Amino acid sequence: MLKMKWFLLVLFVSGTSFTFANTGNPADSIRVTRVWDKEPHNAFPDLIQFKDYYYITFREGSNHVGNENNGKVRIVRSKNRKDWEPVALFDMDAEDVREARLSVRPNGTLMAIVAVGVVKDGRYISLAPYVSMSDKSGTNFSQPEKTTFSKEITPTLDWIWRVTWHKGTGYGVMYTAEYKMVDGKRVRTMFAQLLKTKDGKYYEKVPGLEIDGSPNESTIRFDKNNKMYVLVRRETGDQMGVLAVSDFPYNQWKYNKLSVRLGGPNFQFLDSDRLIIGSRWHEGKEASTALHVTDLEGKILKTIKLPSNGDSSYPGLILEKNQLYVAYYSSHEGKSIIYQAEIPLKDLQTGR
Repeated sequence: MLKMKWFLLVLFVSGTSFTFANTGNPADSIRVTRVWDKEPHNAFPDLIQFKDYYYITFREGSNHVGNENNGKVRIVRSKNRKDWEPVALFDMDAEDVREARLSVRPNGTLMAIVAVGVVKDGRYISLAPYVSMSDKSGTNFSQPEKTTFSKEITPTLDWIWRVTWHKGTGYGVMYTAEYKMVDGKRVRTMFAQLLKTKDGKYYEKVPGLEIDGSPNESTIRFDKNNKMYVLVRRETGDQMGVLAVSDFPYNQWKYNKLSVRLGGPNFQFLDSDRLIIGSRWHEGKEASTALHVTDLEGKILKTIKLPSNGDSSYPGLILEKNQLYVAYYSSHEGKSIIYQAEIPLKDLQTGR
């Protein structure tokens, strides 16, 4: 049974600052503080602004993924990004509740979309998207419920990783896992499809998006001309990320291959012709969390590496006034911890 746990405790998190050697940036211009480190594995955050609060959601568990199936999703909020107040905890007995992504619905409430599944012997035997809605104040969240689909979609092992709202409609990329035996070995592949929703609970397919290479985690954004941009992680083939672009009604696409792999990809528009992409950054056998300033086709103009290493990434991004706020996780201090970074927008200039 899915349970909701409520807390009145306000957390006071020390504002410890870190310095780090960044690519093309002075180390002391980035301020990083801890948000949460209570569980053995604290990971996969998202960040959003709603009314007078900043909200961060993340997964708590014993490890990245495993047969324990004990993952929970917590939501905390703060007015000053220092004192974090827990508002919800999504917990399911004997099932793994995986990372949430937050969005603001057209009716002025928050929505958290999560995945709930069971892992056995390194593979999912069940996986489905669930959603929870807040009240108008963003203080109380509903019991998460399973999403439903139009008849052309057959639920199997599915995950809607993020929903983005535009002109009253929510759009998200749902990816589906398939396991096949190849040369005596079990191999996982994935395919993705674009979906739309009016209420966050019921989804229909938008045909036309076709990406190879086992596409999965994807973030959608819209420019001022209603053009849709989709940033997609790929797991097979050359594994390079893809930035897909389409005009309304979003059924004819241009695909831009990136020069980097992605993990937990997120992005925002810096201005009319530049993006800020946050993702896991692979450097040989090492991995960290990085921010890439790119053009509108995903060509990297500048890279900033955040204090991070190992199991890390999944940045939430907010652009506000002259600052970029980032929530991410990293294991460079011994275990995976939720951090927030503040980066002056002037440090994202590229001299174009």
